[in-house]
Amino acid sequence: MTEFISTHAGEMAALGTAICFTVNSITFEAAGKKIGSLSVSYLRLFIAFILLSINAFFSRGLIFPTDATANNWIWLLLSGLFGFVLGDLFLFEAFVQIGSRISMLIMSVAPPLTALLGFLILNEKLSLLSLVGMGLNILGISLVILSRGGEEKKVQFNRPVKGIIFACLGAVGQASGLILSKIGMGSYNPLAAVQIRIIAAAIGYTIIIIYRHKWQEIRDALKNKRALWELFLGSVTGPYLGVVLSLVALQFTEAGIVSSISSISPILIIPASIVLFKEKVLPKEILGAFISIAGVLLLFL
Repeated sequence: MTEFISTHAGEMAALGTAICFTVNSITFEAAGKKIGSLSVSYLRLFIAFILLSINAFFSRGLIFPTDATANNWIWLLLSGLFGFVLGDLFLFEAFVQIGSRISMLIMSVAPPLTALLGFLILNEKLSLLSLVGMGLNILGISLVILSRGGEEKKVQFNRPVKGIIFACLGAVGQASGLILSKIGMGSYNPLAAVQIRIIAAAIGYTIIIIYRHKWQEIRDALKNKRALWELFLGSVTGPYLGVVLSLVALQFTEAGIVSSISSISPILIIPASIVLFKEKVLPKEILGAFISIAGVLLLFL
């Protein structure tokens, strides 16, 4: 058992990431509908940073990542801006627009993007089988978000286009953030790496809030106790446990494999969506989710 864990440490950490992100997406969807996606995106950073700092103090003896090199700081700051600001800002708005289940399914396009970027930037492998997997991934997503409607039976989106675009942009941000994290982290401590990413995100969101005059929205969000509890749970499972596990996984295996295993959240989230949000999930949507994830897994066989 010990040998299995040590051999597959990266894969197990990636699976833990998927579970954490499933819980994270459900709670953030619920909180976002109460206080708005920007408030969720911003406030969760401070909760996660406090948790990470406490953990870092006991595990490393350092509250802040003062031992990071200039190279670590540059690439991880960029990773935070792309992953936490660009990626998550659009993703959380997609949660509000089209729900966490569909948003996370569309986000499963992140592994193909990660694999492509890994091929172009990190010289990671990209085979013909990987291309087939990408095709299956897109097919599965299309099966869920497209349908025939109207008198002419034209193929059209069955969800708000705005939400679909936001989810796609979230996937681009996540893929870019993963690659930048792999470049910047190397053998550096994952806890400290996430701290640097959160620092970048906090600066980025503060600039956005100042520019858009949204401080009152943040103050109002702090008065909603139910949303704050949901926000706390999402912050623990997402930007804390989830991201730390994903970075741990990156240190033990390739970025594409981490992204593929982490992407099974769209399947894990289906039962929760039915029970908690009373969503009516069509058989073709379940099939589409499985096809999409099968394509992602095929990428890395």
